[in-house]
Amino acid sequence: MMFQPNSARSKSKETSFDRAERLIPDSQALRALENTQRSVYWLEHPGKPVAQESLRENITADLAVVGGGYTGLWTALIAKERDPQRDVVVLEAAECGWAASGRNGGFCEASITHGESNGEKHLPQENERLIELGDENLEELIATIERYKIDCDLTHSGMMEIATEKHQVQWLQDEAQPSDVIPSEQGPEFLDGPEARARINTPLAHAGLLHRTGTVMVHPAKLAWGLKKVCVDLGVRIFENSRVTGLNEDTQATPAGTQSGTDKASSVVVLDTDNGTVHANLVALATNIFPNLIRRNRLYTVPVYDYALMTEPLTDAQRAAVGWAGMEGLADLNNRFHYVRPTLDADGKFRILIGGYDAVYHFGRAMRSEYLNSEETYVKLAKHFAALFPDLDDVRFSHAWGGSIDTCSRFFSFFDRSFGGRVVYAGGFTGLGVGATRFAAKVMLDLLSGERTELTELEMVRKKPIPFPSEPFAWTGVKITTAAMVRADRREGKRGLWLKAMDAVGMGFDS
Repeated sequence: MMFQPNSARSKSKETSFDRAERLIPDSQALRALENTQRSVYWLEHPGKPVAQESLRENITADLAVVGGGYTGLWTALIAKERDPQRDVVVLEAAECGWAASGRNGGFCEASITHGESNGEKHLPQENERLIELGDENLEELIATIERYKIDCDLTHSGMMEIATEKHQVQWLQDEAQPSDVIPSEQGPEFLDGPEARARINTPLAHAGLLHRTGTVMVHPAKLAWGLKKVCVDLGVRIFENSRVTGLNEDTQATPAGTQSGTDKASSVVVLDTDNGTVHANLVALATNIFPNLIRRNRLYTVPVYDYALMTEPLTDAQRAAVGWAGMEGLADLNNRFHYVRPTLDADGKFRILIGGYDAVYHFGRAMRSEYLNSEETYVKLAKHFAALFPDLDDVRFSHAWGGSIDTCSRFFSFFDRSFGGRVVYAGGFTGLGVGATRFAAKVMLDLLSGERTELTELEMVRKKPIPFPSEPFAWTGVKITTAAMVRADRREGKRGLWLKAMDAVGMGFDS
């Protein structure tokens, strides 16, 4: 974290979470973290499926999908729905859902542009249609879960944003106003302080904005496992612990499903793993933040580490103290925002997750196992939890974990085609991919079809974000931007020259 110059400090003031870090003793946070496991709560559910076998032979496929997270699993599932005879293979380096898809907060939102305002900033000409497509995608996602009876704790609870600072109340009032895109009967409901606190008892809520639609909550790992099961039931061959080490084109091979010599221009894409090979007509790359097999795309994302805590089960008295009968998700409005949600464990016990705030980037786009935990961030989150819910000051945390987010400069997905259109890629979801990955899967399949569709013609699909610079400029830029966002939060949201400059060149984001 960069220190602010004295002149900047004099014009700034503490936020509610600054005060929490200063006033709540470290000893209180450490006591809450005393017996906390450094492991992912979601991935320890007793319903976790056994791993599929790894690839140990040379095979062919109509479509090979690289990556067994949400993007890859949705791609495989929708491909089989569109053509049940299509031979689809999924290759996963570890186990399906182990990375971002199994570590997130479980907020499944309709937006495919990381919020209406962000879409308007980057794609003003088609933002209205993108909002409609996002709504349609969420409806289709829910319908798929219900059609296949996927057990993922789907909850139609919506979410509530809260103003943790007084100046943010006006922001919520403005957002509650009906627009041409979202009429009043479908829009969010403004709640004053007492109304917001009656739903979720936190003294930091000066006001709230209740979104009854547009967001559902899920158990993230169970969603991934459910998609995996459906794919297998539909005939998709999934190979886990099968990392793809190379991607090449074989112009001498005959595509699957054709007769040798019938197409002189025919070729296949060859995917190598440690113990086997796939020869595929088409390939969808769903590798998220992991090193892109198409090297030119590696500058478009950086790995940013995000962290979360899960409480132990609350007692009946603690549950009554916090309220939260609606089970909605909760988020604040700061640049460094938190996401908070309730969940019921396998025994029906009520727990609370808190995550976000810190977004940690390591020099050189480095990804290492030791980055999956940040003790400094865990202490911050424990203090922030205590400030949000002082009536729960004796609650302990059972799990603490982290993971990397594939951040791109526009904060929503981008796409790429290579190998003459035989290989497509989607990535850059920037922490809002639970729902948007399904939309990306449809886009990739349309691109692979070679046909022009509404989705392939979207500017969102045709236009890429601005790439991040190489080091040391990327690291320096991230640090400067982080410091500028901190200053903006302490100046009632007023963006300084640096953030305004980033906005002007298309690399800004107003959370």
